[in-house]
Amino acid sequence: MFLLSVAAIWAVAAITPGPNFFIVVRTALEGSRSAAVAVIAGVILGTFCWGLAGWLGISALFAAAPFAYLFLKVAGGLYLCFLGAKLVWHTWRKAGRGEPQAARAGIGPKQAFYSGLATNLANPKSAFFVASLFAATLPAEHSWMQGVAAVATMVLVSSLWYSFVLTVLRNPAVADAYTRGRKTLDAAAGVIFMGFGLKLLTSVR
Repeated sequence: MFLLSVAAIWAVAAITPGPNFFIVVRTALEGSRSAAVAVIAGVILGTFCWGLAGWLGISALFAAAPFAYLFLKVAGGLYLCFLGAKLVWHTWRKAGRGEPQAARAGIGPKQAFYSGLATNLANPKSAFFVASLFAATLPAEHSWMQGVAAVATMVLVSSLWYSFVLTVLRNPAVADAYTRGRKTLDAAAGVIFMGFGLKLLTSVR
């Protein structure tokens, strides 16, 4: 069944660490449970948008209008670089002031939701990946119901994966370990985000 192929391929993509994974991890460890759920909801909505766009052939639009892809690629790369630089800056500033890391307030659910959505939508390469996934798995003469089912499968797989991640990260032992190494982990997350952004900005496609 083609949906099993969609689920298997997308599961590998979802599990592979990337910007979505790191924004979920950081929010789950730093913010409230509601903020963690909100950031996952944002990421899932982004997955739905890319799934729908890939199914409807947005990659063909990018091929016909390269400037649209270039614009999204530059905007996405700059956003990820900004997100990473902000993390590194806050970590350095707090360390310089000698303030306890635990004193920093986590983000609220609304901000977390938009952060998750923006982080997911920041990478237009997702459209090409999803389009390729559908090209490899959907029947040549597929119905719109099969297309909708494929997008729904992507959303379901991402929901299950990030729900599992949230369950693990909200474990008290994991949270305590994060609190002890928060400064280092935040700085590392910032560098990782900047790395993803620079890679996106410098990539040809």
